[in-house]
Amino acid sequence: MSDFILELRKITKRFSGVEVLHEVSFALRSGEVHALLGENGAGKSTLVKVMTGVYQPDGGEIYLNGTRVHFGDPRESHQAGIAAIYQELSLFPDLDVAENIFVGRQPTTRFGSIDWRKLYDEAGKLLTSLGVQLNLKQKARSLSIAQQQMVEIARAFSINAHILIMDEPTSSLTLNEVADLFRLVRRLRDDGTAIIFISHRLEELFELADRVTVLRDGAYVDTRALEEVNRDELIRLMVGRTISNLFPKLDVKAGDVALKVENLSRAGFFENISFELRKGEILGMAGLIGAGRTNVARAIFGVEPSTSGSIQIDGREVSITSPQQAIALGLAFVPEDRQLHGLIPPMNITANISLPMLETYAKHSWLQEKVERMSVFNAARQMEVRANNIWQKASELSGGNQQKIVLAKWLSTRPQILIMDEPTRGIDVGTKAAVHALMSKLAAEGMAILVISSELPEVLGMCDRVIVMREGRMAAHFTRAEATQEKIILAATQAVTSGIAQ
Repeated sequence: MSDFILELRKITKRFSGVEVLHEVSFALRSGEVHALLGENGAGKSTLVKVMTGVYQPDGGEIYLNGTRVHFGDPRESHQAGIAAIYQELSLFPDLDVAENIFVGRQPTTRFGSIDWRKLYDEAGKLLTSLGVQLNLKQKARSLSIAQQQMVEIARAFSINAHILIMDEPTSSLTLNEVADLFRLVRRLRDDGTAIIFISHRLEELFELADRVTVLRDGAYVDTRALEEVNRDELIRLMVGRTISNLFPKLDVKAGDVALKVENLSRAGFFENISFELRKGEILGMAGLIGAGRTNVARAIFGVEPSTSGSIQIDGREVSITSPQQAIALGLAFVPEDRQLHGLIPPMNITANISLPMLETYAKHSWLQEKVERMSVFNAARQMEVRANNIWQKASELSGGNQQKIVLAKWLSTRPQILIMDEPTRGIDVGTKAAVHALMSKLAAEGMAILVISSELPEVLGMCDRVIVMREGRMAAHFTRAEATQEKIILAATQAVTSGIAQ
């Protein structure tokens, strides 16, 4: 009998002749949390999809409890007791919470119809056991990202999995929700469940995981006990080099006011938001998920226009009621959800990057493809996008490379004011360092940057000033010298007002 509940031996996977996994081996024990670590594009998600039957390997073997198995599709892996929560959410937007939890496995009556009473009863019991409070009949499209994540987790737990795979499960959760999730994971581990945990937040791994396996460029690097390695060693294993400065913030003297917001409000979302953003400055906006930060950004960019208050750009009051107006005024917006709002995944890299600039590539209403192609190639190269070519579909790329495409798209518009909502959510430490370096470089060149982030090290490491929001209102404002993790958390949770200033 094998010591491992799941074992992958020399797994190889190719797409269009390109090898994305090269003889990768991985072994999982019952009752352990095993971290799977690597940069975006290292092959983690592909390996998970091999484990769950989404992809079939081109080489190698899979063993479950010592017996060789083959999963032809996800249903077969579910039946074997394997469940996965992927990084990009996969709920059905027009189904409610309970329907999403049991989609494809709805309880039925003896006549073969769906037993709705049993479905809602079982969904309610499951959410209660997870400590989650949601309206079972609320449509998934109206849930926050954090709430959608919890529904995904509940759906995975509903099949009584022996092996649970979590791909970036905390990327959109609040500190309290993360703590609740970790308690649940530890309980499942203690009950014998084997858990594969993927996260780019290294501090989470040291808090939760027992062992870690590192992949790099589609190949196996090493497996270690977490107690035997430190953060710098993990980074070196992941990227093949030492990253000495994750937050390369340059000291820049702020210039004139680029953006001024006064008493901006949107009924039911936020009210009386006032701040100034100067050229060459990085202004952070912190707070818990649901505090209204994203709504403020969307209002400034004209996606969800404000109902009162004023916006000034370069000292001139403007009315922004659409993204087109915002772009014309020199604004760009990198949204939180790159899959839903930042990209058109089925389209290729060229189409995604050139989308906001199509008019500039047109002559007499005809698209100049050569001009578009050269511009996109240069933008993708500048952002170091890893892809086969600029015609590859965005959906085929890793999360980090997708984020680079979103950044390349908006930087190609040459904005004066850049709004970034969770710019490093779900991307690896190497790409984070690159995004941070880009932010610092752009600010040094005079760009005004507003950053919304739930990662406090990022806020503290990259921002000149920090605004904290709570329940749709400004709770505090700190300079870089004043800001600490404790002060920000206190302001976000208890509405501290000391330190508010312009």
